[in-house]
Amino acid sequence: MGEKIISKEFIKALPKTDLHVHLDGSIRPSTLISLAREYGVELPSYTEDGLRETVFKDRYDNLGEYLSGFGYTVAVLQSELALERVAYELAVDNQEEGVRYLEVRFAPQLHVHSHLHSLMVLKAVNRGLERAQVEFNSSAAVTENGEPPFHYGIIVCAMRMFRRNFSEYFKSLINAHRHAPQKEIYGMASLELARAAVIARDVHGLPVVGFDLAGEEAGYPAGDHAAAFEYAHKHFMKKTVHAGEAYGPESIFQAITDLYADRIGHGTYLLESDMITDPEIEDRQHYVRQLSQYIADRRITLEVCLTSNLQTNPNMKSLSEHSFRNLREARLSTTICTDNRTVSNTTVTNEIMLAVEHLNLDFYDLKSIIIYGFKRSFMPISYLDKRAYVRQIIDFYESVERQFFHTDIDDSKRE
Repeated sequence: MGEKIISKEFIKALPKTDLHVHLDGSIRPSTLISLAREYGVELPSYTEDGLRETVFKDRYDNLGEYLSGFGYTVAVLQSELALERVAYELAVDNQEEGVRYLEVRFAPQLHVHSHLHSLMVLKAVNRGLERAQVEFNSSAAVTENGEPPFHYGIIVCAMRMFRRNFSEYFKSLINAHRHAPQKEIYGMASLELARAAVIARDVHGLPVVGFDLAGEEAGYPAGDHAAAFEYAHKHFMKKTVHAGEAYGPESIFQAITDLYADRIGHGTYLLESDMITDPEIEDRQHYVRQLSQYIADRRITLEVCLTSNLQTNPNMKSLSEHSFRNLREARLSTTICTDNRTVSNTTVTNEIMLAVEHLNLDFYDLKSIIIYGFKRSFMPISYLDKRAYVRQIIDFYESVERQFFHTDIDDSKRE
């Protein structure tokens, strides 16, 4: 029998999660073009190749340039029908490559205007995701072949910072509090969103499973949003925070201390002591050791997004330089995510394959990462049901192994 190789076909067949994917960064290019024409949104190009050349590039100078493309995607997502359509298509695209649990995140306040409030936004997205779920779970793959059913959750994103031109909602908020310090206005918006998220879950029964903080890290500290995350925490809402993506370990520290983060979005620079900028941290190596030890002990999972990290970090010349390998060697809990399927032109399968090709991901780590994606998810079902579902996922994973290799992969070499 030949050497067992992790192939793209094998990865695609496996059950997977995506715990970090932005709705407005994952719109199909064809749908973006269609909606732009329908709603009169001007694009720099009306072909997919043209958009790849002008907006959705292979590399960006910085995170700010990467985020600029969202101006076009958000502009076409200002109606319930558009939001529902894009959510449905995102779920279908994930189902087709073996994703069985999906956590879709977005900032509802980017879509709020005089005819659309936050609850309407959330309900529209949920309708699209629910339709895709019902269709898949009633298919023969699930009902006859015994494949694990598809589940999903919604994560709402607060914004570290915003400007008037971000949305009609943000313009109105800034105008209403034009004499208040900016950071107070940012905090107001986050607290209002946290309250809306809890109401959507507890009163309207929507699967809002988590609260997030997104946007540029540098200059916009997590502490400005502490009241919102304390509210979410006290109402049993799980928390994930974008941190360590374009800033140092102290940003991750803020996320887990000021904002009670259960997971970290990216966490790329967790182990990089030379990224620390706080002059009060004198022993940087000691600080990083303590921080990583705390995160490891608490099993705070890092949502690793390889392609987007490479795209937004001009100092990273290739994926072989990514910190993912060091994070795994430190036995930190990690899962691989897409971040933005369209902006980064990727899929979950592609991201995992990149880790295999450039970062020496082996069979053991592959299974560990995929299963941890399910275990550390914010899945909106009971704890006992989730345990049973994870067991079903493991059984299906091992059946795929047998199908490809006619035997189980030996993963007993490590914990």
